[in-house]
Amino acid sequence: MKHTLIKSAILASVLALGACSSVPTTTPLLDEARGAFVAANNNSRVSTFAPLEFKQASEALEQANAAAARKDSLEQIDKLAYLAKQKIATAQEVAKQKQAEADIAASGKQRDAVRLEARTVEADRAKMDAASAKAAAAAANADAAAAQNQAAAAQGQVAAAEAQTREAQARAAQLEALMTDLQAKKTERGLIITIGDVLFGVDQANLTPNGQATLRKLADALAQNPNRTVLVEGFTDSTGSSAHNQQLSERRATSVRAALVEMGIPRDRVAMRAYGEAFPVAANDTAGNRQMNRRVEIVLSNEGAAIAPRR
Repeated sequence: MKHTLIKSAILASVLALGACSSVPTTTPLLDEARGAFVAANNNSRVSTFAPLEFKQASEALEQANAAAARKDSLEQIDKLAYLAKQKIATAQEVAKQKQAEADIAASGKQRDAVRLEARTVEADRAKMDAASAKAAAAAANADAAAAQNQAAAAQGQVAAAEAQTREAQARAAQLEALMTDLQAKKTERGLIITIGDVLFGVDQANLTPNGQATLRKLADALAQNPNRTVLVEGFTDSTGSSAHNQQLSERRATSVRAALVEMGIPRDRVAMRAYGEAFPVAANDTAGNRQMNRRVEIVLSNEGAAIAPRR
């Protein structure tokens, strides 16, 4: 504000002296200095970037104007006018130089801002890349863990299958040994165990202790082989009436089935048929042959297979 007031006062003085003075109020050199001052005053850069130099120029011009007002010698007026003109030129040059410096500084700041922005973008991109790489690594680790789990599960399944195979082989070997002990016969329908007439009471359906022992072995085999079922079939010789023989074969088959169920075999795994004097295994012409026909046959199914009906 103070500077503006000084400028205004000096400018008013310049104009007043130029308009009201009498001879000699000016010289060509003083007029040039006054014109240069007006031009500098109209240039905002001068007051902005060279306020001190412009003030000094103003004071110099004021001295020249004062000399003119006092009607000093022309030589003295020109001397002061020249000095003022030089100081005005100096103010303009200083303003021009500082304007350039300001422009350079502004350009530097802008360049720095651009560089900073570029670095920020680059840093953000690097962070994103790092995050993506981290996520990819995590996904890869998860896939690897899943693959390891799958491999472990597959190995477990293989081990379980091998164990089941060994267990099945052991059961098969145990069953085969038992069937050999029970003198079982291997047929298309399955393994057939025959409980002869001697394992029942005479014309009775009650199992003797030996008959019970035989069934206990069979019950143990069934417990170890849950995928197998049995079919109990009763037969007699042709002695006596057919009705009596049918009833006797049925009672004996029923007795065998009941004994197996009591030994823990589920009822739905034990089927029963009674054939009476049908399906003899020998001619009923001798005591020995008739004894062979008085029997109960127990058909043990093959693994997981149904027992085919008798033909």
